[in-house]
Amino acid sequence: MPALSVSLVGLIILTGCSTNNLDSTPSTNSTANAVEHVHGLGADPLTGDTYAATHQGVWLIPTGMLPDTYLAGAPRADTTQPIQIAGLAQDTMGFTVAAPGQLLASGHPDPSEPSDLALPNLGLISSTDGASSWTALSLAGKTDFHDLDAVPLDDGTLRVYGYDAGAGNVSISDDSGLTWTAGANLALRDLSADPSQAERLYATTAEGVLLSTDVGRTFSAMPGAPVLLLLDTVDANAGGGLVGLDPSGAVWRLDAETWTQTGTTGRAPEAFAVVGGSSPWILVADVTGIAASDDFGKTWTALVSLSS
Repeated sequence: MPALSVSLVGLIILTGCSTNNLDSTPSTNSTANAVEHVHGLGADPLTGDTYAATHQGVWLIPTGMLPDTYLAGAPRADTTQPIQIAGLAQDTMGFTVAAPGQLLASGHPDPSEPSDLALPNLGLISSTDGASSWTALSLAGKTDFHDLDAVPLDDGTLRVYGYDAGAGNVSISDDSGLTWTAGANLALRDLSADPSQAERLYATTAEGVLLSTDVGRTFSAMPGAPVLLLLDTVDANAGGGLVGLDPSGAVWRLDAETWTQTGTTGRAPEAFAVVGGSSPWILVADVTGIAASDDFGKTWTALVSLSS
């Protein structure tokens, strides 16, 4: 990843009441600290908004510098700085754009807000207004999902996969996150569901990439796969397959059963996502900030930059 150009240290960031109606009140949180603790990334094809889920809430990420091939030219928020959405500072651990216009998340409550949860775990929460507000769906006060992914089912509901950090197992919901069953016990770092085959689930582990073909109940090793830290699936319209990052930041792509290193960030990644659509954009967060690539990591465009 090239040296990033916009320093966040000392910036006055505007917090937003929504991604479409941004308040001009200066944020009380440290932007640099928030963006240095990115747990998840995602882009919504409906709104054109790109998100970073962090230790201090969900932030709207500027993408106006990217060409129209990003999100197929969807409209984007008019911002050049990261915005802490609605001033909400919950520790957003698991995060995914579950469907166009719907976000799912998990983690821990905003420490400044009163809470009556039995344990400081949000369970599964949902937003349909771009992270401006959240609704509890299930497992409030019980579960802290460190990773989430969702794929559509034929009946219009979502199959939601979550990694229950406390129990150390994959959890599965076939009713859009309302009820859950336990899957495999597994020490994993990242999981990714295949949107074209909802029963297929990938996981990154210290032993390599694992694959489940039975809805996360059992896993087996993928022969020839590199040891990856983060992993995501590529939209079928963009060629399909998998893209992942290893612990050093090297970008790997699985295409036609062959893994190839296609680029690098040059440093350990914190969060990663493939942006859906016909063009193969990927997002990466690390200690230097957040950047995007449309050539599987050969070149990068800085979206959010941190001073070195």
